[in-house]
Amino acid sequence: MSYTIGFQAKNQKAVMATEAATANQAVAVVAALQKSASAIEFIRSPQEGDMGIEMLLLLAKEEAEEMPQRV
Repeated sequence: MSYTIGFQAKNQKAVMATEAATANQAVAVVAALQKSASAIEFIRSPQEGDMGIEMLLLLAKEEAEEMPQRV
């Protein structure tokens, strides 16, 4: 499932967006954006619609549980 993260960089008026292919990748993008003083404007996916960071974390956890373990 793909995710779109909208953010507003420090001292910028425009909202920009970036894509992530998985929930885990989206969590990493959100974390990086938060470290750079960007404000997260939205997180959305085609299946779930708009969501908050907490929901994204839950989806990432479920995604990790569903993926087969590598030995």
